[in-house]
Amino acid sequence: MKKVFRPLKTAMLVFFGVIFALTILLYRSDIPVEKLRTMYAADPASRFMDLMGMQVHYRDEGLRDDSIPLVLVHGLSSSLHTWDSLAMKLHGKERIIRVDLPAFGLTGPNPKKEYDLAFYNRFLDSFLSRLGVHRYIMAGNSLGGAIAWNQALAYPQKVRGLILVNAAGYPRKDEKGSIGFKLAATPFIGDLLTGLTPRILIRKSLENTYFDRSRITPEIVDRYHDLLLREGNRKAILQFFKTRRIPDHQRIKMIDIPTLIIWGRHDQLISVDNAQVFQRDIRGSQLVIFEDSGHVPMEESPTETFNAMLPFLQGF
Repeated sequence: MKKVFRPLKTAMLVFFGVIFALTILLYRSDIPVEKLRTMYAADPASRFMDLMGMQVHYRDEGLRDDSIPLVLVHGLSSSLHTWDSLAMKLHGKERIIRVDLPAFGLTGPNPKKEYDLAFYNRFLDSFLSRLGVHRYIMAGNSLGGAIAWNQALAYPQKVRGLILVNAAGYPRKDEKGSIGFKLAATPFIGDLLTGLTPRILIRKSLENTYFDRSRITPEIVDRYHDLLLREGNRKAILQFFKTRRIPDHQRIKMIDIPTLIIWGRHDQLISVDNAQVFQRDIRGSQLVIFEDSGHVPMEESPTETFNAMLPFLQGF
């Protein structure tokens, strides 16, 4: 009997030894927000607002006399920096407001650990009210798109126009998805990722997000990786996955404001088929599809995104 169990014992020791070694090798500690502020909030446009127990990182740029500003809402595991190139192009034409949502970027976790769409809508309304903004056009990418169309339904008197960029909202199809998101949503594995988040995982996730991988620079990978490691963000994102609910996509048909839909044809996270469904369900909406973009066309194709948005924005 001892001879039978000896190889098994050896195999178990080897297995746990490998797990221990990988843990030591792949472990990444949280980065203090003070350090990240020097890296990602050095721009004079970066400001912080004390709101709901958080120091909310945001930028309010462009034309100060614009009565209906453009509010930009980023997606899952992203930040306000996802709009950098587009904001630069719009700077002299619009007032542009963008913010790191709770659980992401420099803003960090919500002390109350709420991360559903209703919370994000209340958060954005409180944030914009503090800025004195009561009428606006809202643009959102991915999760930010779902937040945007829910915002339009929650505050119809305030949201005057809607721009959905590869927006979430409908049930998933057979999309390949992001390896990082899949792992984070997996029980036990997601918990491990609150400490084990190697840079290569971020690189692989971005390769699923972009169509043209040559556009993924080391600086982009560093930014996504650094801000994910902002103290508290990984645990907050894990909480997001544990408590997230599928939005009621039937409500999309209730949207009754000017809407522009933008999509990258090669989106592996949210199929381009969703673009036509959004257009079908939102009366009078416009649709533009970029042939050479993936899930984040504002990063991958900022000029094309600007050219699609500008005529729509000039109508307000």
